[in-house]
Amino acid sequence: MYTFVHAADVSGFTARLIRVEVDVRDGLPVFELVGFLASAVKEARERVRIALNNLGQKIPAKRITVNLSPANLRKEGTTFDLPIAAALLTAFGHIPAEALEDTMFIGELGLDGKLHSVNGVLAMILKGRENGIKRFVVPCDNAFEGSVLEDVSIIPVRDLGEVFGYLKGEINIEPVRESFDTFYKRNRSDDDISDIYGHEQAKFAAEVSVSGKHNMLMIGPPGSGKTMLARRLSTIMPRLSVEECLEITKIYSICGLLTKEKPIITERPFRAPHHTTTQIALTGGGRVPLPGEITLAAKGILFLDELPEYAKQTIEVLRQPMEEGVVTISRLNRTEQYPCDCIFMAAMNPCRCGFFPDRDRCRCTTAEIHRYLDKISEPLLDRMDISVEMDVPAFSLYGSHGETSEQIRERVERTTLIQRRRYSAETFSFNGELKNSSMEKYCPLGDEEIRYLKDFFETDECSMRRLGRIIRVARTIADINECEDITTDHLAAAITLRSINKKYWGGER
Repeated sequence: MYTFVHAADVSGFTARLIRVEVDVRDGLPVFELVGFLASAVKEARERVRIALNNLGQKIPAKRITVNLSPANLRKEGTTFDLPIAAALLTAFGHIPAEALEDTMFIGELGLDGKLHSVNGVLAMILKGRENGIKRFVVPCDNAFEGSVLEDVSIIPVRDLGEVFGYLKGEINIEPVRESFDTFYKRNRSDDDISDIYGHEQAKFAAEVSVSGKHNMLMIGPPGSGKTMLARRLSTIMPRLSVEECLEITKIYSICGLLTKEKPIITERPFRAPHHTTTQIALTGGGRVPLPGEITLAAKGILFLDELPEYAKQTIEVLRQPMEEGVVTISRLNRTEQYPCDCIFMAAMNPCRCGFFPDRDRCRCTTAEIHRYLDKISEPLLDRMDISVEMDVPAFSLYGSHGETSEQIRERVERTTLIQRRRYSAETFSFNGELKNSSMEKYCPLGDEEIRYLKDFFETDECSMRRLGRIIRVARTIADINECEDITTDHLAAAITLRSINKKYWGGER
């Protein structure tokens, strides 16, 4: 007898639909798996055989062939255990074939028949939904990953016995269904930008950064609040839509970073890898390419604290992804592209001891200061749209510290809406993503503004890339103020938001 079931696996960053075909006929007893399989998939034969035996369903002495199609794609992982078992039970006549229609099976089997969670379930569910599959039988631990999808049924099962009874119609299992708001309330952070005292210029810079998707560098002595501000930036960013939540959750599902407490990501990611991290951990890769920190920060913030302490070759690999918005990882047998549409934030001390230019407190020599600052290359600085200096604030214990995150978020959401409407016909949505070829169209300048920029360009001797980023930031400041045209005031504010570059890297140090 021949039968098949729908299954899926994950290769790199994408899910693939796999057809598990089973043929049972008379002949020499054999249980063979074919279809370009990795060792973990080949071992499914023993896991399935023993699990079925422990269920009381002994495999008869037949010639059994299991094919995972398409056969030219290499299959990896343990996600095929459950679909193979379901197909075998159907081929033996224990389950009616119509019970498998429009159903995908996902899960790893233990020898006792219990189902274990696997990575990438949400990616597989989304792929199956694209291909018209309406029902998904998954391990209980993975069930909530797709529970917010309204047009599919997620059936949670604990073991192979439940699958057997459910498909025969002997037991009823209700699909898992949760609203997006349930996870949003459960995962909401208590951090608020009003926790930060003073630093009005830095808070304004942060608002501009998240409004227009601009990279930002903070410089200041220890204890000035750089890290504290960075960790609260996600609280003023626009709330994630359901589609964005699913996109981020898909990435975390593939990487195995979802938990029972947080099966759906509802807040913008904040990733802060330690300065000992490697290039591969930061950008992605490995023998089997996996996403790195810059991809895990998608739709959120990648924060590098103590930037000069990172290996120079490690932070330099960020330059291309920051420009292109994707990371391309090439290996012998495959090439993967991972998204990295995040805001890059960095913080650093102005010198090794942290107190330059206060010479009363700074213990570093001029040469040591130069060596420390020179760890940040000019090309990397050029890609930081905003650079802001932060000093230790004055003494304050309690009381109001300014606007709350919710107040600032309302302005940010209004500003992002202005940009989305402006760029509705484009492939990008933020001023920070504005292409050079579109600058004249979306950032027209008057004669006075052009003269102002020309004087700045000749006086400051800046690069054209830096000048373009100043115009992009000025466009965002104009949008925050709900101004249609960019004025010299907006340009001056944008220049001020990166004026400290010259102070620390421009000559007089």
